[in-house]
Amino acid sequence: MRFEYTDGCNKDFVELCHELDKFLNELVGGEENRAEYIQYNKLEDIHDVVIAYDGNVPVGSASFKKYDDENAEVKRVFVKEEYRRRGISYNLMKMLEERASEKGYKYFILESGEPLVAAMALYRKIGYKVIPNYGQYADMEDSVCMKKEL
Repeated sequence: MRFEYTDGCNKDFVELCHELDKFLNELVGGEENRAEYIQYNKLEDIHDVVIAYDGNVPVGSASFKKYDDENAEVKRVFVKEEYRRRGISYNLMKMLEERASEKGYKYFILESGEPLVAAMALYRKIGYKVIPNYGQYADMEDSVCMKKEL
């Protein structure tokens, strides 16, 4: 497994994001059931991405974008189903945390949800704590927001 830093324009990252969207649609019973979240997952503001490759095949990715001067927001974390339970998402998150810290961010924040059982377990395992829902997620009952000091 190799890991590469890139940006939100990378074609492999874009394709993995499409696969993530399909996964989320299946999980919640269709795109209409997550329509209010889609606007917050655009790739234009994402400049920091890590992609995991098995040979030349992209199998997972994670990214972040600036939220404010102290906080970077984790976005679009995904590992293909057949590659899960191998520590790939853990490695993606650790590399992302290192990159954000190098760029001067003090905290990572993220939005997830209880239906994403594996993601929630990972975030808790690596030290993320639930916080009050922030920003656009403040009034979204199904959102779970988390934070970690870098």
